[in-house]
Amino acid sequence: MRITRASEAVGATVEDVDVNDLSDQEFADIRAAFFDHGALFFRDQTLTPEQHVRFAKRWGSIDINRFFQGRPGYPEIAEVLKEPDQKLNIGGGWHTDHSYDQAPAMGSILYALDIPPTGGDTLFAGMAAAYEALDDDMKNRIKDLKARHGNAHIFGEESKYRKAVGDRYTNADRAGQTAVHPVVLTHPESGAKGLYVNPGFTLEIVGMEPDESKALLQQLYDHIGQDRFHHRHKWREGDLAMWDNRATWHYALNDYQGHRRYLNRITIEGVALA
Repeated sequence: MRITRASEAVGATVEDVDVNDLSDQEFADIRAAFFDHGALFFRDQTLTPEQHVRFAKRWGSIDINRFFQGRPGYPEIAEVLKEPDQKLNIGGGWHTDHSYDQAPAMGSILYALDIPPTGGDTLFAGMAAAYEALDDDMKNRIKDLKARHGNAHIFGEESKYRKAVGDRYTNADRAGQTAVHPVVLTHPESGAKGLYVNPGFTLEIVGMEPDESKALLQQLYDHIGQDRFHHRHKWREGDLAMWDNRATWHYALNDYQGHRRYLNRITIEGVALA
């Protein structure tokens, strides 16, 4: 097994390994690399749904997604699907999964089944690298701030995005959760400091006037948006990617109109953030 850095800011590639046949030591090495790099990319995997679930359970309890369509017969697996006649994709903007939950999901494990001939890449951004690159004035400004996150504008009854995505999202009546988390997160596993706000689900900086909150969030988003903090994963069928939701953003590019893209995702439960 070989683990090599995918970019300076985020991600590592894991080669010469079958996730269905990991020794305890190999799994321990992979787990350490996951918390070190924020995302891992495995090529040439062959997973049945049962094997996907089994691998996910080695990481922790599975978070059953309440808004995605589940794979028939496998409620643990959410379908990330865009058919050739659909225009809007799922995840087509920078975001962090489940930041609106009191205990945000630890990570997501995504397996590629049907990939378009071109396009459909996923971008990842590293929050620890982005934090470390801030100047001292900004670090001091944000060190004690908290932000409110929510999901109604994406998954709720009145969400234009949910209506456009259609029946690929479910349970709109169960949206509306909000949670408050630190803007600067100390990672519960690695201890590294990283930014924990995202354009998809962060609503406001708590206790700040709306205009000031919006301006500060946009300043942080512009900073994280620099290419130096990113890695672009070019999918192939059989790829397995997993990312730490406490340490990364991701963005599924929607540049493959007229083609099918189908992946299966399992999400692992996390802990409340301090």
